[in-house]
Amino acid sequence: MMLVNSTVEDVVRKEDVSYDAVLGILDAWVATSIDWDTVAPFAVIGIDEIALLKGHRDFVAVITAQLTTGDVRVLALLPDRRKATVAAWLRTIPTARQATITTVCTDLWEGYITATQEVLPHATIVADRFHVARLYRDCADTLRKATIRTLRATKDPAILDDVKHVLWPFRKAPDDLEDEEQARLERLFQHAPALKTAYDLRQDLTRIFETAPSRKDGLAQLAAWEHQVAASGLDCFASFLTTLATWRELIANYFIARQTSGFVEGVNNKLKVIKRRCYGLTNLGRFFQRITLDLVGEQWFNPWRQPTY
Repeated sequence: MMLVNSTVEDVVRKEDVSYDAVLGILDAWVATSIDWDTVAPFAVIGIDEIALLKGHRDFVAVITAQLTTGDVRVLALLPDRRKATVAAWLRTIPTARQATITTVCTDLWEGYITATQEVLPHATIVADRFHVARLYRDCADTLRKATIRTLRATKDPAILDDVKHVLWPFRKAPDDLEDEEQARLERLFQHAPALKTAYDLRQDLTRIFETAPSRKDGLAQLAAWEHQVAASGLDCFASFLTTLATWRELIANYFIARQTSGFVEGVNNKLKVIKRRCYGLTNLGRFFQRITLDLVGEQWFNPWRQPTY
């Protein structure tokens, strides 16, 4: 219990025991890989990654289950995100558990997608809406940066004043803008009509994800949006259009039940906190023990917790 949301070193100091003693107790009670007998039923899993070291590309694949109880459990921390590594682990899921997995939420990393298609062909793969949103929002933001550079190059004092403090207003939805932010955007768009078009197209696409009532309707609206982009003459969305053409079916699967990887992102944030708290944690077995403790330690080891029946 002392280790939940804490560090081994803290427990050593507070309890006046040796470092090895604390690790021995941890090893006796918490496995370094998933014990399927401790995992409640689930139908949805998510696959994502975090970097062990900031600024490095040493990604660790994180596989998380959304339990039918609403809780989440980390099922695995894998040493890399290669297809072979992910597929090999997916095959270790007990057959009865594999059959219950109906949905796999993931970003658009091909290794995750192909591994899932190979091992869990019956599961619906959903491209996470928020990863998708980041892609098309980045397209509009790239045009904003280029436009601001061009306007600043004019050296016109009036224009220079109009392009100040527009980053966050531009990134907000219209309904979230305060009056002063709205006025700043309007002045900016007077100098850059193309940027206004990109802003509107970005918001139109967000509206599709928020309101499309079915997969069929979502696909139709996505196609209509593509025609709008083509008619606008803008090329800032070119990279996203390529992504949409490649992964259209998986992106559209979001409209079936509006399932996202939000539960995965919450766990990833916990993993990052553990990593910072421990000043780095490169041993994946220890990392798995610590995230398990943070997620279910209270439930398993709190002596004051009332049993549930």
